[in-house]
Amino acid sequence: MPKFNEENERVKRRYLTYLKQAKGHDEKSLDKAAAALRMFEDSTRAKPFKKFHIEQANRFKVYLDKARNSRTGKPLSLSTVDAMLRQVKAFFAWLAWQPGYKSRISPADAEYFNNTAKKARATHAQRPIPYPSMPQCLRAFQAMPERDEFALRDKALFAFFMLTGARDGAVASLRLKHVNLEERHVFQDGREVNTKFAKTFDTWFFPVDPAFFECFTRWVNHLREVRLFGPEDALFPKVDVVNQNGAFVRAGLSRTPYSTSAKLNQIIRGAFAAVQMPEYTPHSLRKTLATYGDKVCTTMEERKAWSMNLGHEHVATTINSYIPVSRERQAEILERMCF
Repeated sequence: MPKFNEENERVKRRYLTYLKQAKGHDEKSLDKAAAALRMFEDSTRAKPFKKFHIEQANRFKVYLDKARNSRTGKPLSLSTVDAMLRQVKAFFAWLAWQPGYKSRISPADAEYFNNTAKKARATHAQRPIPYPSMPQCLRAFQAMPERDEFALRDKALFAFFMLTGARDGAVASLRLKHVNLEERHVFQDGREVNTKFAKTFDTWFFPVDPAFFECFTRWVNHLREVRLFGPEDALFPKVDVVNQNGAFVRAGLSRTPYSTSAKLNQIIRGAFAAVQMPEYTPHSLRKTLATYGDKVCTTMEERKAWSMNLGHEHVATTINSYIPVSRERQAEILERMCF
């Protein structure tokens, strides 16, 4: 059987256009949908979608159970399998209403891509997310060197995550014009910054250790006064690499931002690893700040402002996502309050 089916490719292209134009999905979401459909076709050896049978859905589940992560070689995680099944289910639910497919595929056929109840529960069960304490963050940050502008950039990046709790995708796309040092403010403009759901909101620096603000200030001043960066230039720019005598060397800082957050993740994880700590991610620092805010905020108004700073419209979002209370902890808190 061929690896690709021309008719399938055409209908997949129509579906991805539908997701983008009608549903407003971004490129990252489109890539995930395309990858799931490609995996499904691998399991059927690229049979035409018009020859779909519900048994193919069952075989796809078996195929996913046996599949391996191409990077790690480990079995696919429960969440990855669940997400792929949902992507393919959505595709066939859409396909059942398309001309040329209505008589061959029933909308009910898509239901056969549902995960088992047991695996679905395991996938969506709430699990404790590891995150560093404030002293651990400060320890990792202080150990980071400032020997040159590349090291200063990395250390300022760590400081910025602690000051704002911003998501790594947003930080990668920020430019100097989005930061106001005098007001200790960052404007996360959804039209220009890669925020979650393209949301626009304001962030003022959190009241954390002054060392974070001092480091970040040095970095911004370096960009403006030494590098002569302007408002449209990247806040955390890429490194220019050139070939010098057959070897690639760092030649300076580009004015453009990174296209993804992969490098930013690597920097933060490396900072913790350098002091023999677990490789905490930038996203875990949001939980650090959320739990820290739970300790220092004394009024509901303060909690609301803290939550808004993380980009949450409702305090409940911050609590449910970053400060979950277990059954045991619930009992402990109420018992302590009674005595």
